[in-house]
Amino acid sequence: MMLEEHAGKLLLEQHGLPVPRGRQVTSATEATDAGTMLGFPVMVKAQVPAGGRGKAGGVQKVSSATEAGDVATKLLGSTLGGHRVERLLVEPCVDHDEEYYVAVLDDPLERSPVVLCSAAGGMDIEALERDQPGSVHRLVAGLDRGLVAADVDALVARAGIRSEHVPAVSRAIGALWECYRATDAELVEVNPLVIDAAGSLWALDAKVALDEAALPRHETLRDLVTGDPDATDAGNLEAEARAQGLLFIELDGDVGIVANGAGLTMATLDVVTHYGGRPANFLEVGGDNYTKARTGVEVVLSNPRVRSLLVNFCGAFARTDVMAEGVVQALESRPHTVPVFFSIHGTGEEEAVALVQQRLGATPYPDMDDAVRAAVAAARASTKGGVE
Repeated sequence: MMLEEHAGKLLLEQHGLPVPRGRQVTSATEATDAGTMLGFPVMVKAQVPAGGRGKAGGVQKVSSATEAGDVATKLLGSTLGGHRVERLLVEPCVDHDEEYYVAVLDDPLERSPVVLCSAAGGMDIEALERDQPGSVHRLVAGLDRGLVAADVDALVARAGIRSEHVPAVSRAIGALWECYRATDAELVEVNPLVIDAAGSLWALDAKVALDEAALPRHETLRDLVTGDPDATDAGNLEAEARAQGLLFIELDGDVGIVANGAGLTMATLDVVTHYGGRPANFLEVGGDNYTKARTGVEVVLSNPRVRSLLVNFCGAFARTDVMAEGVVQALESRPHTVPVFFSIHGTGEEEAVALVQQRLGATPYPDMDDAVRAAVAAARASTKGGVE
């Protein structure tokens, strides 16, 4: 679960990493007042639990009250990363020369936390590593022994951080590590981390992803999921699915996916990617959630980026006909123009196939690959204007 920036910064500040003293606002008037109080220029930032806000125009520097109001009017109510912008963060600008990147995250390949550090902060870190291999330096950190100060200093120096900044950046990594451990986070990232002319350290952005399965151990963190305990995020599909007891992770693609079982769902995402498609989500309705297929379909189709829907069921304990009934009900009850492709096998298969054919006039594909290829092709054609 990704936190909004201001919520992530709150956690970082609690663990000793300074952040600019900004204000949350929900209207153009409040944005103007906040900028006037803080002193222009200021940064106006859309608050949504998603990355890539800068590229999408969701982070802007403004130099006057009029500009602040105009930018706030444009951003509020818009959609970024599939989320409706309900709040903005207005922050003072921090003068600095260098921008660095630091992060602590789960690494499934290493089966351990990994610390990342780069002297090229403020950039798209994935693109940086792709275009300039070796720009991001790594340190595998064992949970049993934690971080060793000498290892962190060596990592920071190896990353090309200015020598006079090495101690400060090392301290920042220590703060990220403490936040990561204390909250059972999956990712704690600052990009950029800067040091001002007075030598003070500042986290100008924060990306924090929490492990949903660990939330029962951290009741105080639940209110941070939407960034505001008194606010709701109507555009947050993950929160909507969570309220229905479903595990849903929104991705940036256009092929919607409904499958049963985490393993099958992950395999489906991989096959979609293999055939050149881009999954729009992870959603599994397995286990005791197999009766919630209708809710799952409704959540997936609420994403305006979805251009095709792939339904992949393989039943054992979960009956495919029960899941198919939920899908059919969802598709019959709501208007949609998204083409739907089925792959159905296992317990209740004959009943499920007959149900889909009779009620939807659709015939499930004989194997998963055929259904995936069709869904990917339909999404691609829709993007080009070939499918309404």
